[in-house]
Order: sequence, then structure tokens, then C-alpha cells
Amino acid sequence: MSEYSFLVVPAVAAFVGWVTNWLAIQMSFYPVQFVGIGFLGWQGVIPRKAEKMAHICIDQTLQQFGDLNTVYRKLEPHKIVEHVVNLVSPRLDEYIDSMMYEVQPVLWDNLPLFVRSRIYRWAREQLPSRIEELVDDIGDDLDSLVDLKTLLSRQLQAHPDLMNRIFQEAGAVELRSVVNRGALIGALLGAALLPLWVRYPEPWALPVGGFFIGFITNWLAINLIFAPLKPRRFLFWKVQGLFLRRQDEISDVWARLVAEELITVEQVADAMVNGEQGSRTRAILQKHLRPMLDESLVLKMAAQVSVGLEGYTDLKRVMNDKAVIATKDVFSDPNFKKERAPAVATVLSEQMKALKPEEFQDILRPAFREEELQLMLVGGLFGAAAGLVQVLGVAYLPMMPFGF
Repeated sequence: MSEYSFLVVPAVAAFVGWVTNWLAIQMSFYPVQFVGIGFLGWQGVIPRKAEKMAHICIDQTLQQFGDLNTVYRKLEPHKIVEHVVNLVSPRLDEYIDSMMYEVQPVLWDNLPLFVRSRIYRWAREQLPSRIEELVDDIGDDLDSLVDLKTLLSRQLQAHPDLMNRIFQEAGAVELRSVVNRGALIGALLGAALLPLWVRYPEPWALPVGGFFIGFITNWLAINLIFAPLKPRRFLFWKVQGLFLRRQDEISDVWARLVAEELITVEQVADAMVNGEQGSRTRAILQKHLRPMLDESLVLKMAAQVSVGLEGYTDLKRVMNDKAVIATKDVFSDPNFKKERAPAVATVLSEQMKALKPEEFQDILRPAFREEELQLMLVGGLFGAAAGLVQVLGVAYLPMMPFGF
């Protein structure tokens, strides 16, 4: 046996440990879409389980509040009122003109300018109180108007890489640590394998040993992320699962990215208007905006005299449609989205930080638990292949430095 064996076996084992952990991490994220035929193929664990993990996260965080309505009340609804009023007021004349020209352009063209000006002014005076009542009413019913899980599912289906980016940024330090520790664990396991190889220099020893090194290294890599749940003292070190140890920092990053990418005010507003409960949202809009038309006596009388009750009904319908368009304009404003995202993130982050370690672990672990065996088997097969290469080196390249 070559004197290089005592260096080569631990060195190759360290390489196997590093590569298998790196491979396990890559298989967790990629490919984003399924690649293969039937059951012969693979899709990254996180993209495949993204909806499940997002739903668990929302369940765990909202559980601290009770429902979405409570979350909404913590997001300063008066700020929403201010934004709507500030954005809609300068365009209110335009919205009224558009509505009137769609339903009865002749009537609107023939109204004296002072009458139209009076209507514009009256609408601007009424707008703040109407919007405040509307925002309060929607806040009370938000939990029934928005299916948050459906919203998340739709977003993740449209952007399957979103959860990858969230995990990669939130857990960048931990993921690098897992890969680097794989080399150390592999070297230690390789050193433990060396006496067995010296005692039993059989062709099967290194492939079998390599399989166990790859398998165990991946098993340890996964468990280092999630276990132990609570800090434990080991000699001079305090050990805890890598993700659990940085729960506060990961909560901040996770919450910020979810607020910026998945649960934005624009997407929630779109879900309200165009989701399964869109008709209810429109009914709430009509309930609060219709009095602006009913109480504008000048416009009401002119409309009913000119176009009759049926035309007046059409006018109210168009006003409701224009309100939906205005809602989209308001909540798609990039400055408002940027301003509200930190508020949403703060709420989510506070609740994630308040989770117990086992609850925090449950956001991530269930998805990985279903795939652990496959990831470990891949690591084992890679380790066995590395062992086989060493055996071939013994048989065919005895004079080379890496031969035995």
C-alpha cells in the first residue's frame, strides 16, 4: 500500500463531503421547473414545495394575530386613506368627465360650466370621508375578501423562482456553512474509514465506505440546519440548528422579501377586486361611492330629467367601474408600494421572531423531510463513485500519486 493512502483517503472523503453537501444544496433549489420524463426526473425541493412552505409560514404568522383583519389594522389604515385621497383628488375631475362622457356625453357637454365646477368641488369635499368609511369597511371584511393562500399560490406559480431567492438571501450564511462543514465532516469520516481499508483492502471497501460517507454527510448537512432545536452546550461551544440560531435575522430578511415580492398592497387589492369575492368588493365600493352621486342633487336631477331612471342606473354602474379602475391606479403606484412594504414586513417579522423554535422549524422542515432520503441517497451514490475511482486507481495506476 502506498504511503499516499493515508493522505488520499481522508482528502478524497473531504472532497466527497464538500461536493455532496454542495450538490444537496443545489438540488434543493434547482432546477426550478421539473426536468425529466414521468417519475424519472427532478425539480428543486424548494420550488416544488414553495406553496406548502409559504402556506405554513402564513398560517404560523397569522396565527399570532387571529386573522388578516387584525394585521390590516396594524398597517395604519389612515395612511391608505391619505394616499388614496392625495392620488385621486387631482384626477377626480378627469374621472367624473370620463364617467359622464361614457354614459351621457350630450348631457355633460350641455351642462353650464359653473354647474360642472360645482359638481367637481362637491365631489372633492366628499371624497375624504367616503374613502375613510370605505377603507374601514374593507378592513373589517378583508379576511373574507382576500384568500391569502390563493394569492400566494398564484404568485408562486407565476414566479417559481421567488421562493428560491427568498431562501438564498435569507439563509446565505447558513448554506455556505453547510457546504464548508461538509468537507470537515467528510475528512473526519475518511480518517475513520482508513483503518478499515488498511485491515480489509478489498475492492468493495472504498465504494461502500464512500457511499456511507456521502450518505452520512448529507444527513448531517440537513440536520445541522434544523437541529438541535434549542441551544446546547458541547464542550466549549454552544450549538443549535443553523437556521434556528439566526431566527431574528432570517425573520427580517424573509419578511422583507415576502412583503416586497409576494404580499404587496397592489396584489392584495387585485385579489380583492378580481378574486373569487370580487363581486363583494365591488358591492362595498358601490355602497360607499353611490351616495356621492345620490347626494349630488344638481347632477341627480339633471341626469334623471335628461336620461330617465334607467340612464341614472347606468350612471351609477359606470361610476362603480371607474372606481375599480381608480383603485388599480392607486395601489399600483410604485412609491406607495415601496412605502407600505416595510409596514407589512415589520408585522410579519415580529410574528416570526415570536415563534417558538419548533414552530419556526416547521416553516422549513416539512418540505425537506419528504425529500431527505433522496438527497442522502444521491450523496451516497456520489461517494460510492468516488470510492470506485480510487479502487480503479489502485488497480491501474499504482505509480500515480493518487494510487494505492
